[in-house]
Amino acid sequence: MPERVDRSAVARQRIETAAAELFLEHGVDRVGVADIAARAGCSRATLYRHAGGKSELVHRVLTRAAATVAERVAAAVEPYRGARRAVEAILASVAAIRADPALAQWLGRTRTGDTGEILTTAPELRRIATTLTRIAPDDEAAQWIVRVVLSLLAWPAADAATERRLVERFVGPLFVKG
Repeated sequence: MPERVDRSAVARQRIETAAAELFLEHGVDRVGVADIAARAGCSRATLYRHAGGKSELVHRVLTRAAATVAERVAAAVEPYRGARRAVEAILASVAAIRADPALAQWLGRTRTGDTGEILTTAPELRRIATTLTRIAPDDEAAQWIVRVVLSLLAWPAADAATERRLVERFVGPLFVKG
């Protein structure tokens, strides 16, 4: 008996792949639903039915990419605790994203429009920030960590040593229990 293909899952995957490609090529702000539908070879109605709108696609693409980075960072920061863990998690996240050409291109851009808000408020990224740094669940602190990582990507310091000093000096002390 032939294996049954989940056509909805296939369509969703094709749409998500098209969205990821376009986001990387043109930036999230410059890609519309019509562009994604055209690249995926479907109608806008099909895109909305199987994948939601642009915001949902940004979240899905981001979640998939973030999970890969989070696995690498989790292994790198495992031996650390407290403020040192937060500092190392931020620096390891920046390094892991920079090591991935696609993510570096996408997340290293200065953002306009809604993309910056989507990235900095994404619950997936806040959960990852909370898990990697092991801070107590605090949405604002997690959002701030995401903003620090995105800032270092968009506006890197002269070198890694300078970035480390900045994060150790201005981020690390915030995670020391007093």
